[in-house]
Amino acid sequence: MVLAMSAQSSWSSLRFINILSYIVVVVVNSIAGSIGINGHQTGAISDKFATLIAPAGYVFGIWGIIYILLLGYAAYQFPARRMKASFQGRIGYMFLASCVLNVCWLLLWHYEMIAASVVLMIGLLLTLITIYTRLRIGMEKVQRTEWLLVHIPFSVYLGWITVATIANVAAALVSLGQKELFLGEVTWTALVIVVAVLITGLMLWTRRDLAYAAVIVWALGGIYVKQATLAPVAYTALAGVAIVVIGTVISTARSERLRPSS
Repeated sequence: MVLAMSAQSSWSSLRFINILSYIVVVVVNSIAGSIGINGHQTGAISDKFATLIAPAGYVFGIWGIIYILLLGYAAYQFPARRMKASFQGRIGYMFLASCVLNVCWLLLWHYEMIAASVVLMIGLLLTLITIYTRLRIGMEKVQRTEWLLVHIPFSVYLGWITVATIANVAAALVSLGQKELFLGEVTWTALVIVVAVLITGLMLWTRRDLAYAAVIVWALGGIYVKQATLAPVAYTALAGVAIVVIGTVISTARSERLRPSS
């Protein structure tokens, strides 16, 4: 009885912790993007350590979509009847960990500790990968509402943080004066785009994750727009968009073929 009550209390606390964590992340990010932290807005730091992999400014509006989707998750997990839902047990305190890493990364970024921020960004990426794999997104069927309010938010979030990690590493190299490395920035940028497309293809083939693919198309389109005058990068990004879109169509058709007849 005592253990049951303790477990019940733990599940109940988790719901409130997730809500509070979400609020803190949104508030801190809003302050960073508008008023600024350490005298700088988030975008100004990105401009200071500009890289060829960074997309056009409008692309970062995806953060608003991510936070709306995560609000849906936070609200969906709150009713008492879902307190012991399977997705709750699978995610556990990993959402809290993602929020802590998000905020701490932002502070390092604003204090221009760019190289150190890469460590936290990789930590955030690994945390989201853990959530993604624990939820078995694309591997098992769930109710439509759970798919919309749990799976889609973490697919989109993971997709964007995949891109953000690449951009963060590139910015760190710029901050260290090492952006050229051995092959030159243009070549490295093109290679990174190819790797991102390959990862997306893997996600489409193994999990048919259209939300993840859509984020990559959004990011690559933004790179094309920003680097339109730099042909090698622009055309590689555009080719990446085309390949991911074709892969999405094939994945959708494959999914329809695999669907059992009624």
